[in-house]
Amino acid sequence: MRAGLRVLVAGRYRLQTVIGRGGMGEVWRGLDEVLGRPIAVKLLLNDGSDASAEARFRLEAQTSARLNHPHVVGTLDFGAWEDRCFLVMELIEGDSLAGELTAGGPLTPERLAQVAQHSAEGLAAAHAQGIVHRDVKPGNLLSDHHGTVRIADFGIARFVDDPSGALTTTGQIVGTGLYLAPERAIGTPASAASDMYSLGCVLYHLAVGSPPFEASTATALLYQHVDSAPVPPHQRGAALPPAFEAYLLSMLAKRPEERPTARQAADWFAGGAWRGVPEPLPPEQWGGSGGRGQRRGPSQRGTTTPAHRRAAAPARAGVASGAADMDSGWNTSVHRVPPRRPGLRSSLRRHSRAAAVVGGAVLFVSALLVGKAWF
Repeated sequence: MRAGLRVLVAGRYRLQTVIGRGGMGEVWRGLDEVLGRPIAVKLLLNDGSDASAEARFRLEAQTSARLNHPHVVGTLDFGAWEDRCFLVMELIEGDSLAGELTAGGPLTPERLAQVAQHSAEGLAAAHAQGIVHRDVKPGNLLSDHHGTVRIADFGIARFVDDPSGALTTTGQIVGTGLYLAPERAIGTPASAASDMYSLGCVLYHLAVGSPPFEASTATALLYQHVDSAPVPPHQRGAALPPAFEAYLLSMLAKRPEERPTARQAADWFAGGAWRGVPEPLPPEQWGGSGGRGQRRGPSQRGTTTPAHRRAAAPARAGVASGAADMDSGWNTSVHRVPPRRPGLRSSLRRHSRAAAVVGGAVLFVSALLVGKAWF
């Protein structure tokens, strides 16, 4: 099919130019001649090589149609034309994050935080509908000219409440290996936490310029996801704030339950906690608190996981100890406690022990004398 033909699909969608190709089909820039608006049309290949391709294509349409969110590419129509299924979607004028990385190199912390927030917002909307994307990668994150990021391609998405939604043979792993969660590498079904691990890998890739794990074979790559700890981004040249780096590493936790949820991550990045700016303690904790009070940022309450705290340790070598809590994503203020006199507590303990011994001896002698007199 040539662009010059300007084919009219289903008597309504005028195809113009090819803007992408994949294993299942091709994506065209087009025009909806009924509504007069630009659209993207995804056409399924009709070579019959994959018996499940049409079912998966239909599932993509049904899945994305359940989502109506500013950070998810919207589905407008679905149907069949000349024995080929087609899917009509919103046209995003811009590029994917893969293209953005290729054109400009690693992203700045500000842009990376924006990508993280928008992507997490879109995933949170999908997870709320019981949908797991299963293929979060730079090529599936589209950015318009204003920098707004939207998640695309729900072709291998899965409904949490429908195990048959994967439409793949038993034991087959689907998704992109560079961003595959450890639990999926060992055959566990994908979950919302798996999407968050994939997003963490994507953010790492966009920050450093390469993914956290690479290997010459698929098997070696899967082993790294399962067994290897990612190198902290700053050791690979990324200039992320310590709090940002610690939170990113928490998204790469090996245990699914130790990763933040999409909703928590979206709130955390939206609140600016990634900058690592300390917050003062509330007035009721000033003075006399002994420095014990710690307060989470407004977008962090209830969002901290054990992995967040462990991630702070490797975040920055040589960072002053006062920034340790900032590395873990907590905003704190430090109150110094007046020093105690050295040895005072141990001296008191010695005196109390001596008094106890003397008192016990007196009681024993008194009892002995009384008993003797009575006898």
